Amino acid sequence: MKIYPAVDILDGRCVQLIQGNRATATDYGDPVIRAIRWLDEGADALHIVNLDGAFGAAEANASVIKDILSETGAEVQLGGGIRSTGDAAGWLEIGVDRVILGTLATKEPDCIRELADEFGSKRIMAGVDAKDGQVVVRGWEEPAGDYIEWAQRFEALGAGSLLFTNVNVEGLQQGIDPEPVRRLVAGTRLPVIASGGVTTPADVRTLADIGVSGIVLGSALYGGKITLQEALEAGKEK
Repeated sequence: MKIYPAVDILDGRCVQLIQGNRATATDYGDPVIRAIRWLDEGADALHIVNLDGAFGAAEANASVIKDILSETGAEVQLGGGIRSTGDAAGWLEIGVDRVILGTLATKEPDCIRELADEFGSKRIMAGVDAKDGQVVVRGWEEPAGDYIEWAQRFEALGAGSLLFTNVNVEGLQQGIDPEPVRRLVAGTRLPVIASGGVTTPADVRTLADIGVSGIVLGSALYGGKITLQEALEAGKEK
């Protein structure tokens, strides 16, 4: 199971939010330095979120993200502010390994097929941000339908993987809720990367038992609740 440390970027800085609320941002410094640190500690992939893009400024942080790509050469999956197939194609063309399509995938589902046909399914990840069993979009405020049904639709359209974020527990550092993840893994044949609530090595082992292909570590990693080494070791145990 692969561990993806999160590098969330807001106003050019590495931050962590609670429940996606911009007002809760905690600053963790230069995103490039943070990315290099996680790789030095054993990670071999990064989960980057352009938070300014998610909040409406799609071009924000482009230079910082390009610096991470050029400085690290690491596997990178990127989400945030991808509002069109052109946005997605632009990131893929400069070296991002996978783009994460969230709101765009629910509003224009055929974008998945279009991008998968051009770049290959493995480079197209559909975001399944779920709250109380519903996919939520536009800042996690707008429900858009059953998350399992959406996941199955994304699979049929040609997505190569799914990023599942449990909005109910995201950023709270209080542990995971395994049941929604278990339902999703059982409901699709696609690899699932789980995000939201991962706080302890036991959480990592539980997700490994469920069968996810990877996890994203964010608030608990930055807050010291779990170290990257602990997560890597727990992921290897299964």
